[in-house]
Amino acid sequence: MIDIEWLKPGVFLGSMAFALMGVLMFWVCFVIVDKLTPYDLWGEIVEKKNVALAIVVGAMCLAIGQIVAAAVHG
Repeated sequence: MIDIEWLKPGVFLGSMAFALMGVLMFWVCFVIVDKLTPYDLWGEIVEKKNVALAIVVGAMCLAIGQIVAAAVHG
């Protein structure tokens, strides 16, 4: 038998709420880190093609994502 527990409205809405909360927490953390850096991250990565900074920002995004996932998961 196929388990469709996740299709119940309460479970689905709860999952969507936690996903939205996680994305918002990630966005706020990224904006804070962007404000703490002495230069414009987007300009450095996109306009000046700074690959090293792009790798560091990618690693930072992965780390923030793991922290947010652990916080939301409990």
